[in-house]
Amino acid sequence: MKLIIAIVQDEFSNKVIKALMNNKYRTTKLSSTGGFLKSGNTTLLIGVEDGEVDKVIDIIEKECKDTKVMKGQDEVTVGGANLFVLDMEDFRKL
Repeated sequence: MKLIIAIVQDEFSNKVIKALMNNKYRTTKLSSTGGFLKSGNTTLLIGVEDGEVDKVIDIIEKECKDTKVMKGQDEVTVGGANLFVLDMEDFRKL
């Protein structure tokens, strides 16, 4: 099993969660702040079987797009999501 930790910009979080749920992937939503622009983020915790990782990443990628924002006088590109995929020894739903 794998644990996908997806840090998603707030503007994309509802669409990502809905797309995951429509594809029968459960997720735990945590509000978070930080990163380059100190903007609001949503952290999603998603447990999946090893063979499902690419499908979940594709779903997230489809719903999250890079955006351009102004930081001072500079325009910077901010990614829609940062993903961490970790090995998980066990998962139990109680």
